[in-house]
Amino acid sequence: MIRYPAIMFTTMGITAPSSGVGPEQHSLLEQAIARQQEKGFKVVTGDTAWTQEFAKSAPAKKRADEFMDMMNNTDIDFIFPPWGGELLIEILEYLDFSKIQPKWVLGYSDLSLLLLAITLKTGIATAHGTNIVDLRGKTSDETTDRWLSVLKTGQGETIAQSSSKYYQKQWNHAEPSPVVFHLTEPTEWKTVSGSSETFSGRLLGGCIDVIRHLIGTPYGEVRAFRDEHIPEEPVIWYLENCEMSVADLKRSLTGMKYAGWFENCAGILFGRSGANEPVEGYTVEMMYQDLAEDLSLPIAYDIDLGHVPPQITFVNGAHAEIQVAEGKGTVIQEFR
Repeated sequence: MIRYPAIMFTTMGITAPSSGVGPEQHSLLEQAIARQQEKGFKVVTGDTAWTQEFAKSAPAKKRADEFMDMMNNTDIDFIFPPWGGELLIEILEYLDFSKIQPKWVLGYSDLSLLLLAITLKTGIATAHGTNIVDLRGKTSDETTDRWLSVLKTGQGETIAQSSSKYYQKQWNHAEPSPVVFHLTEPTEWKTVSGSSETFSGRLLGGCIDVIRHLIGTPYGEVRAFRDEHIPEEPVIWYLENCEMSVADLKRSLTGMKYAGWFENCAGILFGRSGANEPVEGYTVEMMYQDLAEDLSLPIAYDIDLGHVPPQITFVNGAHAEIQVAEGKGTVIQEFR
């Protein structure tokens, strides 16, 4: 079974298990904290949130210790890192997964490696969605704003999220937006089949760039997780590509296949990407087609997920029904 964190919380802990916020960007985190305090949250901020050097907030052991301290601090209700980064994988060996209790951890990018590892090792649900720095605006768009509703969903309850109306093609820091993101491009969810698709299963996923490195480690034992926590239930993988070419993406997906990650899979969701550079004419659309035929699975892509905002909040371990039709999508998650 999957364990879902409690729905009543008032205090968030901000720690940086990957990258922290250097002095030149402290104002971004300060704005984000102020926004959450205006909404009634108490905020506890760790030392690592305010530091950044050599591609990480602090040495691995310090990052791990601060994260574990917050996970075991009963005065902190959920953990909201500032953003992702590069070297979260370094802290896994210092985490005591046997002492991790159900508590929401929310984030994406490099943080998705930690989220997936926690769920696979413990059966505790984790939330893949916005980071706190992107909540510094006066308001949030409808898609991003659902993060809190998702985290407040109780055991046995259901929550539905819909595809966005528009997405952000590129950042424009010279002209800050009241909602942070500049949502200008019409959103269109697509399927490899070209027709509507509906499928259901347990959600697992994250940023492929980083979660692929869990393969073959004690932190990426998907078969063991399934046998213990969701026996005989199919999985839906939600995946996004941050920086890889199409060839590197295909290599990574093939490695996941060889590791058994796509066994008893109901379907795959791919987020929009600013990467996916073709290699010798091999495009990402061609790669999706090859993957769908190889695995005999429905595949939807250009969904609201990852580094091209906004994004839906996906919960690792939750049961979901995915509906894609006429360019729109719905994600219905049940905490069972």
